[in-house]
Amino acid sequence: MGILDSLRPRPGLKVLVTAGASGIGATIASAFYEAGARVHICDVNRTAIDAFTAGARAITASMADVSIASEVDRVIDDVGTSLGDLDVLVNNAGIAGPTGAISDIAVADWERTVDVNLNSQFYFARRAVPMLLQSEASPCVIAMSSVAGRLGCGFRTPYASTKWAIVGLIKSLAIELGPQGVRANAILPGLVEGDHMEGIIKARASTTGVSVDEMRETYLQKTSLRRMVSADDVAAMVLFLCSPAARNVTGQVISVDGNVEYL
Repeated sequence: MGILDSLRPRPGLKVLVTAGASGIGATIASAFYEAGARVHICDVNRTAIDAFTAGARAITASMADVSIASEVDRVIDDVGTSLGDLDVLVNNAGIAGPTGAISDIAVADWERTVDVNLNSQFYFARRAVPMLLQSEASPCVIAMSSVAGRLGCGFRTPYASTKWAIVGLIKSLAIELGPQGVRANAILPGLVEGDHMEGIIKARASTTGVSVDEMRETYLQKTSLRRMVSADDVAAMVLFLCSPAARNVTGQVISVDGNVEYL
């Protein structure tokens, strides 16, 4: 295999992408499918699932709330039925959580953010790892953290806390699973173009009392390249990490963010 060939994921990889019916997850799932992988997604939104799979009918799907362990168990059972086994777990599901001062954050909002962003990663890993251990395709876990997983982020403490915790989870999994040939890496997207980022900008603008345009420019000025990244940029990194070229890349925390300098 030449170097250029090694940069492409092996055809036929069996992949699970959580929150895969829209946004970054859908871009990742589509990229794997176009690369010849067999893909299963899960999502909490039935309408989004139906719309996504209508355009890629060979991608199978489960509807699930990833914060509920029993529903995650059902997704893994569905993966066994649809794919047979598993080579790649992309733990992508996450929510923005509340924006506000720590004293104003409701306990329920904190708990929901932890349940979706962090607990779901554990629920999927504990069920998927036994399947990955049977894979002979350089199996890997890829977790979606955030630039907020390497920088403090005032007024978004629930989100940042979970994203830092994901980094600890992945580094620990890399040590635990490496001797058995399973790799684990985290991706830290920065300002990703789209509705999700626009919602964050609007919430932060409201909290700090500035205009949306001013807040958007403030975010861009914190980024060395002075631009947002795209979902395609993130998907490209995911595919690289699943390629033969990345067979010795594990335990890494990789930013795809244009170098966000501070938050």
